[in-house]
Amino acid sequence: MTLKIHIDDSAAPYEQVRAQISEQARAGVLPVGYRLPTVRGLAESLGLAANTVAKAYRALETDGVIETRGRNGTFVAAAGSAAERELASAAQAYVERARRLGLTEKDALTAVRDALRAAYGQG
Repeated sequence: MTLKIHIDDSAAPYEQVRAQISEQARAGVLPVGYRLPTVRGLAESLGLAANTVAKAYRALETDGVIETRGRNGTFVAAAGSAAERELASAAQAYVERARRLGLTEKDALTAVRDALRAAYGQG
């Protein structure tokens, strides 16, 4: 697992950790069942506070990307399908809200594209 934290990045360090682990899990770089480093171990290797990594791990667990098995460690979860279902549900809720607000399909798509560009840093 390779993570790089950019101090000058506008994203908080915990968000950088969360996003990179999530992307690597989705891409298969971190396969299902891969054991992640301990919070303290990853924090030390990245030069971050343990609480920063713990916050990222909690967010990843909430998102279903990783699972903690108590003293056995933290592992990449088999949650691709669960994540896709949650995303589809969120998309459906967005569409319903956009229609209630009277927005056109074009307006709704423009808002999504703008949000994606902002979140993923694409110009």
